Amino acid sequence: MGNIVVGVADMKLSAQRGDIIVTHALGSCLGVAIHDPVAGVGGIFHVMLPLASVAPEKAANNPWMFVDTGTPLFFQQAYAAGAQKSRLVVKVAGGANVAQGEDFFAIGQRNLTMLRKLFWKNGILVKGEDVGGHIARTLYLEVGTGRTWLHSSGREWEL
Repeated sequence: MGNIVVGVADMKLSAQRGDIIVTHALGSCLGVAIHDPVAGVGGIFHVMLPLASVAPEKAANNPWMFVDTGTPLFFQQAYAAGAQKSRLVVKVAGGANVAQGEDFFAIGQRNLTMLRKLFWKNGILVKGEDVGGHIARTLYLEVGTGRTWLHSSGREWEL
């Protein structure tokens, strides 16, 4: 039993029911939490940018950096660990504009748009989300129960 920390442009999966997976500082980045309640497999993916085509060499070295390369790999690894698509509970957080003023590059919104396109094309339904806005979030997943919650600015809420 322990906390497993997911860094930026990274993912972690666990089948240990006592584990809590956490990722911090979801600003424009997205955190994708998945949980299969039957297999007891859960994970979080922390992704930075929408498209690998902006830096193919970086994508080759770290596919977790990009929505379009990391998302399919994340789900494939969850399936390899025993999760089944039909049972997955998927939740998404982040995609904010945390910069002061105009969000010229709209990275958070572009990340969310790319993720939704991938989910739509692959028949993945999102059970809960807390996206957009102007706050950074910390995302937690309790592997044993599938409980997913967020923390920001001293406040905590269920997702």
